[in-house]
Amino acid sequence: QVQLVESGGGMVQSGDSLRLSCAASGLTLSQYTVGWFRQAPGEEREFVAAIDWIGINPYYAESVKGRFTASRDNAKNTVYLQMDSLKPEDTAVYYCAATRYSGSYTNSYNYWGQGTQVTVSS
Repeated sequence: QVQLVESGGGMVQSGDSLRLSCAASGLTLSQYTVGWFRQAPGEEREFVAAIDWIGINPYYAESVKGRFTASRDNAKNTVYLQMDSLKPEDTAVYYCAATRYSGSYTNSYNYWGQGTQVTVSS
């Protein structure tokens, strides 16, 4: 059974940092592109970042570029999202997802975690 589990969310103040983790079981993450998405209340789920199986060239949404960094540790079957200089508009439930392909579209991703809440207060 494939399972992705996010952790590391929480409540922080504007300018603080958080590191999210996405741990996988039942699949080998090194064979997948892993994406990070987020969904704020009343909003559609949106792309945040993605990192391919090599992990050399992660790509980001413009809204987080320069503040968020995706990385992976294939030995631990885990992907990370380092979030720095957090803003109140980053408040959302954050999801990790895996795909054999790549891209920023939710439909491209086959496996999803349950999400972790990030709340940034001003």
